[in-house]
Amino acid sequence: MSHKMESVTNVMEYEILAKERLPKMIYDYYASGAEDQWTLQENRNAFSRILFRPRILVDVSNIDTTTSVLGFKISMPIMVAPTAMQKMAHPEGEYATARATSAAGTIMTLSSWGTSSVEEVASTGPGIRFFQLYVYKDRNVVMQLVKRAERAGFKAIALTVDTPRLGRREADIKNRFVLPPNLSLKNFEGLDLGKIDKTDDSGLASYVAGQVDQSLSWKDVKWLQTITHLPILLKGVLTTEDARLAVESGAAGIIVSNHGARQLDYAPATVMALEEVVKVVQGRLPVFLDGGIRRGTDVFKALALGASGVFIGRPVVFSLAVDGEAGVRKVLQMLHDEFELTMALSGCRSIKEISRSHITTPWDPPRVTPRL
Repeated sequence: MSHKMESVTNVMEYEILAKERLPKMIYDYYASGAEDQWTLQENRNAFSRILFRPRILVDVSNIDTTTSVLGFKISMPIMVAPTAMQKMAHPEGEYATARATSAAGTIMTLSSWGTSSVEEVASTGPGIRFFQLYVYKDRNVVMQLVKRAERAGFKAIALTVDTPRLGRREADIKNRFVLPPNLSLKNFEGLDLGKIDKTDDSGLASYVAGQVDQSLSWKDVKWLQTITHLPILLKGVLTTEDARLAVESGAAGIIVSNHGARQLDYAPATVMALEEVVKVVQGRLPVFLDGGIRRGTDVFKALALGASGVFIGRPVVFSLAVDGEAGVRKVLQMLHDEFELTMALSGCRSIKEISRSHITTPWDPPRVTPRL
């Protein structure tokens, strides 16, 4: 490992190093948000408005960060979000991410648009893995893909519900983004849907317009349950209305997500939308969050607001770009260690001890101070 890697002390530093290392088209693809990128900034800024109410003089000599997600025990409530085309970041791509995630004892979500297939990722060895699904116009493609994920031992489907069309990512338009010629979308290779061609626009936006089903609706969530017994997580819920419908639809969980701020700009930061979703769900199904997690403190804040866990996206591809499998492993380790420290300094010894009273938010009612 180079000296540069040893000196990485937080997740954000990997983005700076990745920018130096990656071709502009690829860095921009990973880093961009939609349009003005207001939501991209807000995903981070919103965390900074949530403050701690640490409890002192608690015996924190033993801290347990373990938790369960859909019945699977994992080392920490920090999981890997689906991010597309990881071989653009590093030659080992999704293989490296799979090994690092498994070594960390947590869950990887493989993107439909991976540059490695479900079978290839499964071949890296044991591990709990979810599969992120885009619903294509051709439903036979969807059925094949879901069956292959099942056969490869994937444990859940994360259905992306915020992408009837691709958001406007202006850097990709300027760069005329295209998948490098030596790579393909491995899950679709045999179906002649594996190539993203160069266009006058973002090649990916054109691909989505051609292949992804814009008519996707609640009835299709029901249909998906008829073709698979895997639990279905709905990724991209931001409102109480849709959270209520998600419960009614039979979803196994919700991921509060704005797609890394890459879809609808001026959507709220996920951590701002989280609590209203948690409240309406009333514990009937787990609620997860992605978007803007860069510190262990962010993880704690999400859990205090009622999330059952969080997913990280960009930190994975940037660390992968800089140092491959070891980079991803280090990001997961740093987040684990920071989260464990935040728990100790807040007076929480286990995930179940993290409560709403451990934080204050700008929308809290004024505290009534009890008389001593």
